[in-house]
Amino acid sequence: MRALSATEMLEVWERGLTQPQPQRLLTLLAAGAATTTEAAARTSVGQRDACLLTLRELAFGPQLCALASCRSCGERLELNFRTSDVRIETEAEPEGGWSMNVAGYELRCHAPNSLDLMAMAPESDPAVARQQLLQLCLSDARHDGVSVAVGQLPAQVISEAVERMAEADPQADVQLALACPQCGHQWRAIFDIGTFFWSEIDAWAQRTLREVHTLAAAYGWRESDILTMSPWRRQFYLNCISG
Repeated sequence: MRALSATEMLEVWERGLTQPQPQRLLTLLAAGAATTTEAAARTSVGQRDACLLTLRELAFGPQLCALASCRSCGERLELNFRTSDVRIETEAEPEGGWSMNVAGYELRCHAPNSLDLMAMAPESDPAVARQQLLQLCLSDARHDGVSVAVGQLPAQVISEAVERMAEADPQADVQLALACPQCGHQWRAIFDIGTFFWSEIDAWAQRTLREVHTLAAAYGWRESDILTMSPWRRQFYLNCISG
């Protein structure tokens, strides 16, 4: 994993503007890991998010700042934490996926990846969504040595299998323990590094392009020359323009 230059980051941002969220994250990850989006898509969601954490750290540093609203009184909370606080050590997935025995059913499945998530149809019923996900991730299911289709598995087996898949890839489901200083309410909030990082990139790109416009208009410099400047040097020239 390597840090992207300002030009590379802008190129990723521009491509990502026309892509759905899962695809733009793969575009970002492929650029930082010098691989293809196809290869990035085959990594588990947790592995993808761990790489995004590293890439975010290289781009903007380890400190993370976010806002949350209390579910009880609506108080706004400012959250400050580090990438290391939400990084989870995960056991590597065995070749061929995970084997598990659930209520007498022998299952083999891989942890969900981006291809699986993009292949899922929108579904509001959690039970149907779990069945969809397991069907995409399952490579084999047997009961007493006889092959069983996902649709024939008991609902309890499907639910437990999906839960175990999540436990095997914990980086895919990072939750922050929050407490409201105003009313004392406590709850857990999901932290999605993909959404968080992309919102930062979007804000950075728009700010950077405005700076390029200002400097190009004032000095006649080319975009490529401006982007190769350090942020401190760019800011110095912007200060000179503003007086």
